[in-house]
Amino acid sequence: MTGKRLYLLSILTALAISLAPGLSEAKVSVQCPGDVNGDAIPDQFIGNQPNPEFRPNVKCRHLTAGDGFIKMGDGSPMYTFGFKDVTGTPVDQVMSVGMLGANFPAPTIAVDEGDEFYLTLTNVGMMMRPDLFDPHSVHWHGFPQAASIFDGVPEASVAINMGSSLTYYYNVVEPGTFMYHCHVEATEHMQMGMLGNLYVRPKQDKLPNNTNLNGFIHNTGFKYAYNDGDGSTYYDVDYPIQLGSLDPVFHDASLNIQPLPFTLMKDKYAVINGRGYPDTVNPNSLVPPAENNGQNSQNVSSLITAARGQKILLRLSNLSVTRFYTIATTGLPMKMVGLNAKHLKGSAGQNLYYNTGSITLGGGESADVIIDTANLQPGSYFLYTTNLNYLNNNEEDFGGMMTEIIINPAA
Repeated sequence: MTGKRLYLLSILTALAISLAPGLSEAKVSVQCPGDVNGDAIPDQFIGNQPNPEFRPNVKCRHLTAGDGFIKMGDGSPMYTFGFKDVTGTPVDQVMSVGMLGANFPAPTIAVDEGDEFYLTLTNVGMMMRPDLFDPHSVHWHGFPQAASIFDGVPEASVAINMGSSLTYYYNVVEPGTFMYHCHVEATEHMQMGMLGNLYVRPKQDKLPNNTNLNGFIHNTGFKYAYNDGDGSTYYDVDYPIQLGSLDPVFHDASLNIQPLPFTLMKDKYAVINGRGYPDTVNPNSLVPPAENNGQNSQNVSSLITAARGQKILLRLSNLSVTRFYTIATTGLPMKMVGLNAKHLKGSAGQNLYYNTGSITLGGGESADVIIDTANLQPGSYFLYTTNLNYLNNNEEDFGGMMTEIIINPAA
């Protein structure tokens, strides 16, 4: 993108904001108890004095919604919609920082059971499509007993217009692996990339040292997938792994202001955390395409590493609007302990875990899977889709929905 074109687009976007129905100026507003300067970070002190509004269990986050570009596994740029984390950004800089800042996947959200979570979403508009006035929302998929106003489904709640903000409130009461996405014009906005990992850590993580869990001794720093009561969902390292896929024709049509081919939608890029192999194993943010004006847009690696003897928790989810996907490993034992953010336990309290070689997830489903590396040889293993036609980056072979699990020698 040339500097002249970017300048013209910024002028058009500003003009579009000023001409939006009922909107004379952008208004960024953040609600976060204990935050004294609007940056979505609670302040424990005001100067040298304790902040009376500060509460340790309050967590805040500020996201923007807009557009941008990502790079596919074959090097092709792709136009996307998405969210960007602007937590810590001064209010008067949010609009400029958020423009052309769409991330795919969206920034990962991780909170603790018992938190009060305040999530502000600001719609910064579309830098590449200043003719669009699309509102956006955040839908926490699977959130238990969500208040309608904060559910993100536009028929029953609020959608955020361009140049405006809304703060969602969640009383976090259940652990597990969830996901989030925009629910406005959901098929379009989800295909365009407004999808992200989200999970809740259980209160069992914070038990006192030397707590006896039916014979399993909990120590400070131990981590669990759920409040299991017996240590059976203990893990050492965890990784959010979101499956998805994209149709380049649909994305090109959106960029080029063409009719969107909903009925012809055919995904040709299958991805894990927004990347196709071998980019999935790059531990760093990917170098953005030139069209993105230097802003990073793919920040979530899918490389999985552990030392021999450790237990790995995979927080799997699928937000594809077109496909079921089956995910498998090259011979690693997988124990399913949770499905759709529900602990696999019977009505009498018995564990209903099971071992499996593959897991199939439809759109909107999640699974919590533990891999015990105690009896594994150090080396590289694959996590991949058994939908073999998606082990490519469009026309480039040996790519797509695949990543590596690296087992290092025990420390």
